Amino acid sequence: MVLLKYSLFFLLCNLLFINSGKTTPIDYLATAEEMLTAIKNKEDVTNFRKTFELANEDQLAAQLGTDEQKIAFWVNIYNAYIQDILYKNPEKYNDRGIFFKSKQIPIAGRLLSFADIEHGIIRRSQHEFFLGYLTRPFASDFEKKFRVKHRDYRIHFALNCGAKSCPPVAVYEWTRLSEQLDKSTKAYLSKFTVLKKDENTAYITSLFSWFRGDFGGLDGIKNILLKYGLIPDKDIRLKTSTYDWTLDLGNFIEW
Repeated sequence: MVLLKYSLFFLLCNLLFINSGKTTPIDYLATAEEMLTAIKNKEDVTNFRKTFELANEDQLAAQLGTDEQKIAFWVNIYNAYIQDILYKNPEKYNDRGIFFKSKQIPIAGRLLSFADIEHGIIRRSQHEFFLGYLTRPFASDFEKKFRVKHRDYRIHFALNCGAKSCPPVAVYEWTRLSEQLDKSTKAYLSKFTVLKKDENTAYITSLFSWFRGDFGGLDGIKNILLKYGLIPDKDIRLKTSTYDWTLDLGNFIEW
């Protein structure tokens, strides 16, 4: 009987010791926000990069259960790595076709490209060359696990690809994501929409042309411009403006 009591005592002590050694899972959403803030403050982000490289895929997926969480996380990751990589290697921007498709972002044991994140995860497996009208049928298991359920056209006014015509970089929080995306969309479209009443024409960002399916086609684009008070009616003609691809890093804003 005494032996049994001692055995139970030592078993309890072992369990307490084991449990005391357990670590709290990393909050990957918060860490992505912190990494982007560190880049804004020109701090070293080596430890952040290591954290995401060694991230537990299942824990990450469990934390990104909603579209709001997925969009906030992946937009922050995309923008953070654009800034970090191009600050260190601006010459990579000389061939943008290669740059955006290169597997150079280590997340949870995988190497992702900016195209993987934008078109595969955030745009829900859209083919990048079919204007938002063609979904790729054969997505990887990783992409299926992390991609959004529904496309949100406002992400185009949050993703910063390093160019002068890109939206500014903000730290997005999933708990107020819709409010922030509304602000970024209104600010971007107000800046890059020019209405010429004498021509009955509005000059708009090329993003509308490149991803027109995401916006609901021509009619959807006009509805968006009407929503933000940028055109008087749907009889207006639309023409796209030239996109300025000049490298422009460090363009941060707070929403």
